[in-house]
Amino acid sequence: FKIIIPLGFPFIIAGGILGLILNNKLPKKYIAVFFQVIGIFTLLLGFSMGLKTEKPLLLVFSLILGALVGTAINLQAIVEGWGDKIKNRFNLKGDKFSEGMVVAFLMYCMGSLTILGAIEEGTGGEPKLFYVKSLMDGFSSIALASSLGFGVLFSILPLIIYQGGLTFLASLIGESLTPLMIGELSAVGGVLLIGLGLNILDIKKIDVLNILPALLFIIPLIYLEKLIESF
Repeated sequence: FKIIIPLGFPFIIAGGILGLILNNKLPKKYIAVFFQVIGIFTLLLGFSMGLKTEKPLLLVFSLILGALVGTAINLQAIVEGWGDKIKNRFNLKGDKFSEGMVVAFLMYCMGSLTILGAIEEGTGGEPKLFYVKSLMDGFSSIALASSLGFGVLFSILPLIIYQGGLTFLASLIGESLTPLMIGELSAVGGVLLIGLGLNILDIKKIDVLNILPALLFIIPLIYLEKLIESF
């Protein structure tokens, strides 16, 4: 197993740096507008992904189970504490560091394009989908960093772990992942993005990271449903 460095790594860094420059140059009223646009877009993306579910009951069960596990280990506090340590270690300014890191990470990783790209690469194919995704992430990082700051750049750390792990997993079971499973994984990610959008717009504070383990439950639940139906 080798560590998979995301193909979008240089695009995210370049776009993030450009976004930080804009953050420092633009008046605060424009940054505020960018922040609102990011929130609205995150909601739109989340709804478009979540509404594609074909198994709404399994989606709900996976979210409940994920929330129970995430709350039990307090994943939100763990990640935010980690973000604060990085922020203090590098003496970074801004009060949205952890939020920027989490928002950027989830926006880069949640979606069928990421999952399909991992399957494509994990099963030995040329990662053409990751090439497309890299360009998209680069442009996204400009807008994200201009409104959320340095945390966007540091999102590459969990991104390396997630994408590398997903690619490795795809090399083992990629051929057994059906379009239904990929779609439901994407739908769970969409719900998480809706929660993020509500947070960004200050509509409702939701501990989205405490629900993140839901991604681990949706595929086993689909297998379980198939097993029950076979009897």
